[in-house]
Amino acid sequence: MNDSDEVEIQSPNPLKGAAKTGHLKRLAAVADTGQRKPAWIRARSPNSPEVARLKAVLRKASLHTVCEEAACPNIGECFAHGTATFMIMGSICTRCCPFCDVGHGRPKPLDPREPENLARTISAMGLNYVVITSVDRDDLDDRGAGHFTACIAAVRRDNPDITVEILVPDFRGRMAAALYHLGEALPDVFNHNLETVPRLYAVARPGATYTESLALLREFKNRYPEVPTKSGIMVGLGEDNAEVMQVMADLRAHGCDMLTVGQYLRPSVNHLPVARYVTPAEFETFAAAAKDLGFAQVASGPMVRSSYHADQQYAGEKLSGPYDAAE
Repeated sequence: MNDSDEVEIQSPNPLKGAAKTGHLKRLAAVADTGQRKPAWIRARSPNSPEVARLKAVLRKASLHTVCEEAACPNIGECFAHGTATFMIMGSICTRCCPFCDVGHGRPKPLDPREPENLARTISAMGLNYVVITSVDRDDLDDRGAGHFTACIAAVRRDNPDITVEILVPDFRGRMAAALYHLGEALPDVFNHNLETVPRLYAVARPGATYTESLALLREFKNRYPEVPTKSGIMVGLGEDNAEVMQVMADLRAHGCDMLTVGQYLRPSVNHLPVARYVTPAEFETFAAAAKDLGFAQVASGPMVRSSYHADQQYAGEKLSGPYDAAE
């Protein structure tokens, strides 16, 4: 390297990492077990020409994916497969969940062009199944439900044969208004993640409540019974297996049809540590118990995420890979 060569040094993101979670006193009290990742925790490298191509398409359209923003370990596999979960309403969240790598701060105003950009991009990518999710937008009167509806309507107009799954926030304090808006352009699957067991909500989901999230799933199902409902939980945050079983029972009692269970992986040292690595055999036990409870579809495995191969789960297919999922 010559003295004249310049090296670009990227500054830390002021909305992520320690800047996001450093003020959380409960996080500081959680001990790091320092466990090594076991052999069954693996993900494909995100470095491929198709990953680079899709990122370029997304940036050109001013769109974000939760795959990138939340540092999903499956980004290489999903992008190389030509699938993605689109994150609308920007990349800045009003919540500060210490398991999540999405930036926290004051969001920008909604982009009125986003529904059209999203529809065109999905059409250009030739997708048959799309997941649309969002950051929390507690700054908006309807918590962003109207924007979800606009995006679904635009996507369906340009892609009449597409299947649309939405992964929504809890619409805190505005549930009734949000459900009314969503009725104007219903998705094919309604997904809202509980994320963890109720005992850990104060640490893992500050600003959310377990009962409110369950109520959202129940109320959506009561209003729109023809639409399958779905939820996901992470394991390895400090829960025990009995608590996981109780969450699954609670979900079924609130009309939830589909379930995902996956291993929590720490995005950085500034996030909640991994309390344990759940074995593939335990994931199989969760899957069997969920089936016994009456879930129509279950994906349970170390690398399973809420939107991981969502199209295959919706179609009732078994996910590939010896440790990826159990049905």
